[in-house]
Amino acid sequence: MMNFFRSKQGVSLPEHNCVLPHALKLPALEKLIGKRVVLASNSPRRKDILAAVGIQPEIVPSTFDELLPHSSFEDLHEYPVATATHKAVEVYERLVRENPDDPADLVIGADTVVLTHPQSGISSTPFPEVATVSQEILEKPSSRDDNLRMLLDMNGGVCEVVTGVTIVFPVLEAPGYKIKSIEERTLVYFADNPDHLLEAYADSAEGIDRAGGFAVQGLGGVLIRKIDGDYQNVVGFPIASFFKFLDQLVDEEDDFLAI
Repeated sequence: MMNFFRSKQGVSLPEHNCVLPHALKLPALEKLIGKRVVLASNSPRRKDILAAVGIQPEIVPSTFDELLPHSSFEDLHEYPVATATHKAVEVYERLVRENPDDPADLVIGADTVVLTHPQSGISSTPFPEVATVSQEILEKPSSRDDNLRMLLDMNGGVCEVVTGVTIVFPVLEAPGYKIKSIEERTLVYFADNPDHLLEAYADSAEGIDRAGGFAVQGLGGVLIRKIDGDYQNVVGFPIASFFKFLDQLVDEEDDFLAI
């Protein structure tokens, strides 16, 4: 099938092209044609989500050390946005230094965290019993036993998955780039699982490399009763909100991908 982004004369695609043949015909995606688009993450899940909707960015993992102190954030929802921003800026600046003649046109950074005790007011379901409880960030478990501890704590309850997405793109004014960010929040309801199921899941080691210690798209799906919000956000990237984000930038930012 011919790529609709090719010209009628059959001219080859430019050297940098992240837009795949099956991508929707959208102004925001047309803006990406011929641009060097970079994902500042080595996450296969984010790569797969983007590829499913027709975006295949260059992969340049960030070297930013994700150790921002949680205590420095009055609202923990700001933590993944800040981390995503550091990731994106680090990659953008590094690529400019390494090859100033071919810098990135758009760098995408993302960070997903799991928060305990969702606050009331973020969904149609009230949580008066947890509204005054301080939220905590659940990092990736350090061991099988740590994974099991997380699962036992969340079992029969609700956690909140928050992803921060930041993009960096060049502009003419100092410092030479602009930063724009969004966040997405999703509630995940755990079933009242028997202990032997939680132990078997911890034994599988699937959750070791996952924030919160579970993978909803994998074996961990058997632990989940329902999801309130964007499923893809729980997997690792809120693609629907990201598309709306790009559309908004095309409409409102005159310098978006203009250089």
